[in-house]
Amino acid sequence: MMWNGYAMGAWGFGMMFVSSLLLLALLWGGIYLVYRAAQGVRSVSDPTADQMLAQRYARGEIDDQEYQHRLDVMHRR
Repeated sequence: MMWNGYAMGAWGFGMMFVSSLLLLALLWGGIYLVYRAAQGVRSVSDPTADQMLAQRYARGEIDDQEYQHRLDVMHRR
């Protein structure tokens, strides 16, 4: 039984519009979450310059004097 012929009516167009907006919001939200997750992984795995210098000092690659000198140079900026 077709009450409006083949027309969708105002409710049909309204629901189609709302569902399209919801779909776009979900897609953008998913893209944003993936982007934020990728940023978090990258920042956790990359050591800072201070950490790299401390690791070299701990491994014995540089002595006390060179460690202090390089640390001072890095923090002068």
